[in-house]
Amino acid sequence: MARARSRTAIGRTSTALGVAGTIALVPVLTGVAPVVAQEAAAALDPLTIRIGANEGFTRVEFAGVVGSRARVRREGQTVIVRVGTTAAPDVSRLKVDPPPGVAEVQTRSVMDATEIVVTLAEGADARSGVADGAVFLNLYPAGAAVPVETASAVPAGGAVPVTATTAQDRVTLTFGWASPVGAAVFRRGEAVWVVFDTAARMDMSRARALGPASDARWAVGPDYTAIRIAAPEGLAVTANGQGPQWSVTIGGPSGGGSGITVDREDAGATSLVATMAGATKTVWLTDPMVGDRFAAVTARAPGKGFGDRRRTVDLTLLPTAHGLAVETPTDDLMIRAEGDLVTLGRPGGLTLSPPSMALEAATPVEAETPRKADFPALVLADWAATGEEGFSARHRRLQDAAAEESIAASDNPRAPIEARVAYVRFLVGSGLGYEAVGVVNAMFAQTPSLQGEPELRGLRGAARASIGRVEEAALDFGAGPLAGDPSAKVWQGWIAAEQGDWAGARQAFAAGAAAIDQFPAEWRARFGAAHAMAALETGDLNAARALLAYSFSQEAPAADELTARLVQARLFEIDGQTDRALAVYKAIARAPLDGIATPAKLGVIKIEMAKGTMTADAAAGQLEQLKWRWRGDATELAVIRTLGELYLSQGRYREAMDTLKRAGNRLANLPGAAELQLDLSNAFKALFLDGAADGLQPVQALALFYDFRDLTPVGADGDEMVRRLARRLVDVDLLDQAAELLRYQVENRLEGVAKAQVATTLATVLLMDRQPEPALQAIWNSRTTLLPSALNAERRALEARALMELGRYDHALEVLGDDRSAEANGVRADIFWKQENWAGAASLYEARLGDRHADTARPLTPDEESRVIRAGVGYSLARDGGALARLSRNYAPFTANARSPAAMRIALDGLDGMDGVVRAQDFAGLTASADTFTGWIAQMKQQMRERTGGAQAAAGQATGGSRPATPARAQAQAPAAARPAAG
Repeated sequence: MARARSRTAIGRTSTALGVAGTIALVPVLTGVAPVVAQEAAAALDPLTIRIGANEGFTRVEFAGVVGSRARVRREGQTVIVRVGTTAAPDVSRLKVDPPPGVAEVQTRSVMDATEIVVTLAEGADARSGVADGAVFLNLYPAGAAVPVETASAVPAGGAVPVTATTAQDRVTLTFGWASPVGAAVFRRGEAVWVVFDTAARMDMSRARALGPASDARWAVGPDYTAIRIAAPEGLAVTANGQGPQWSVTIGGPSGGGSGITVDREDAGATSLVATMAGATKTVWLTDPMVGDRFAAVTARAPGKGFGDRRRTVDLTLLPTAHGLAVETPTDDLMIRAEGDLVTLGRPGGLTLSPPSMALEAATPVEAETPRKADFPALVLADWAATGEEGFSARHRRLQDAAAEESIAASDNPRAPIEARVAYVRFLVGSGLGYEAVGVVNAMFAQTPSLQGEPELRGLRGAARASIGRVEEAALDFGAGPLAGDPSAKVWQGWIAAEQGDWAGARQAFAAGAAAIDQFPAEWRARFGAAHAMAALETGDLNAARALLAYSFSQEAPAADELTARLVQARLFEIDGQTDRALAVYKAIARAPLDGIATPAKLGVIKIEMAKGTMTADAAAGQLEQLKWRWRGDATELAVIRTLGELYLSQGRYREAMDTLKRAGNRLANLPGAAELQLDLSNAFKALFLDGAADGLQPVQALALFYDFRDLTPVGADGDEMVRRLARRLVDVDLLDQAAELLRYQVENRLEGVAKAQVATTLATVLLMDRQPEPALQAIWNSRTTLLPSALNAERRALEARALMELGRYDHALEVLGDDRSAEANGVRADIFWKQENWAGAASLYEARLGDRHADTARPLTPDEESRVIRAGVGYSLARDGGALARLSRNYAPFTANARSPAAMRIALDGLDGMDGVVRAQDFAGLTASADTFTGWIAQMKQQMRERTGGAQAAAGQATGGSRPATPARAQAQAPAAARPAAG
């Protein structure tokens, strides 16, 4: 409570501290009276008890005007909840079904109140608190993970004591926290800042005299505390932390901050990374004297500082006695503290000079050395020129120069890199991509800071792209040093086209227009063809034709011309010139290059299938071969999607799902993988939601579902799939398999209301299979608040039926309570029958029949007949002749057409009409012939069919109509009085 009061007091002293980047400082001697704020209680019932559970614990909430004022205390293994009302609260649910970890729940009256006494089982634990206007009690069973209650860093008095110790030229401020906190201590101009990562009020009563410092002001934000101390610039600042205590000394000898190192990071967007052990939080502040915005990064003790001032275009790192302090003129600087690392960056990367600026200048290079391109990722045609000396001599000369430079760099980190870069240019221009990648990797290993050199990243990316390592090349071209470079954009466009990201390819090619014409002819042809395909796939046919003409004009090698012809064939196909497209595809398919021949053969298969000149089986066989011929890019994705669609159209569901899933797992990083995953999800939905799998045997459908059940969507569609399949299994009495299917869904995939709905169906199936204990567990383990009323009534009736099957009749009746719905009365009648309460059972059975006797033209259903027989037997055993006479008068006309006419006649005649031993034996056996459990099973099966569309689907197929929409559970719930009830 002290902590809460201190925060409220702080809230009065600095109103707007929660605003990002804003801090208002108040004088340290300002007196503040604590104020306690209370929330108005929600307009609920005086006392509402809510119960919810998950795998770890059970929560019991006490809400309402009275419940929200409940008090909780602990006495050993007993938890006592005191409620301010003399009316005993309804805790029947807790008594009948104690939560895991609870041995017993009782209520007792005390003066002007009621106490709920919860006795915990051995090893169990409990936690209490207040949330959302309600008092809650979390109950943890033995072995469950109980959250550790961390001690508050604020001392018991609600304020942190600050003590000042002065000497002639210094002052030491000591902050006495209750537990360790993170801090940052640094100077900005004529002020020393002390920032803590915890919000607390400062007690400065013993820190009035500050020696060489003149003034101190403090303020708090939502999760930090900041103190600004005015002190002349010449005074040194040191900080020392020991456990929960921090000491800050202003004046005296300078300690010099150390322990924090800052390096650049060029793997992605260019950033700075500070190594600072125990970093905890970034706090943004506004200096009230200057008005500028800056950040402090706090860290735990021991003391560690940054002893240098480092400035870039985007930020300035200040010298600190402890922690980090950052000034910035930008609005989007991001500072992320994670463990021992603090990352400073911007969305597009920091603006930093290239690492080669710090290297020594090389001697002038020879004129024959490959020249530097205008753009860092550009490849020049003259790099491969060998002159009169020939390839071997030129390669050897450049290699020797690079080796000498590398040897020098091993002793001198500032050695130049010109000879090695020239050698890499020659390798890239000569098509020796593997060798070029090896040289650049060696340079990075020898001097890691060179990863920020734009040309080296561009050259390695070009080499990787040329040898097919497009994913690795994409990392290079997307790195911070190449951000916004036109030549890198051209490569990114080509890589996007290779991966099937057509929109991304067009955007990147457009951004690289300034550099594309400076590439060699073969690469201009490749880029033009890739851009043409991207334009074609995005519907811009005019741009595709113009780009194809550009590609053909480059006089590129034959392989690159075939790539352009492939795009041309696709353009013919879209224009409706299928014969021309087929001829071009067949010509390209004969090429000995799999990367070009595979998409051409795919085009041949599609066109010939559309023309009817190729059968589906033949097409599937050829697609299976293509699936293994070329792998890893958009071409394989297209083959897989075509093969999956073909298998689905043939009803080969397992082959289709297996083909799509295996490819999706391998090609998940490609842009087109999203469409492949969508195909897989749509196929799964078509099978188990739209009825495509209805033609399979239930066991086959179940096996197919199990093999791909990770595709089951979370939510209403997934719930409906499982219930449809479970209904099919229940129809053929595969109850164990149906229960296992539903159990997996409940335990692994669902939460909240959806979990409660499927768990209710699971409990129904388990009860059909005579497994009442697992059925109870399914109900209890899926409890949650705010369930629909109809679903609550259904679950209550199932729970009572399960308790009845276990012989716990009184508990079952207690669960039913005042529920008079048809389902509840059906269970209640069966309980009365088992308790030999003949009159009560008979009246309920007759009441369930309603005015059924008025329709004599329609025979009784087996369920209705069972109720008539039981009602008659019950009235006879209760010796209620008048009721039996009424029942006989109403239902005697149904005897002739009854399923068991003898049983009907004996039940309606009663004991007085019996004569002879045979009649007495017949009467004693009437209960067996009137089995209401069998009728309940039949009714449950019918309800499952109605809820999953089974009955409607059958009717639609019988009449040739279309499949109607499946009603949701809420729509399937008819009013209680109108629905048939279980007998």
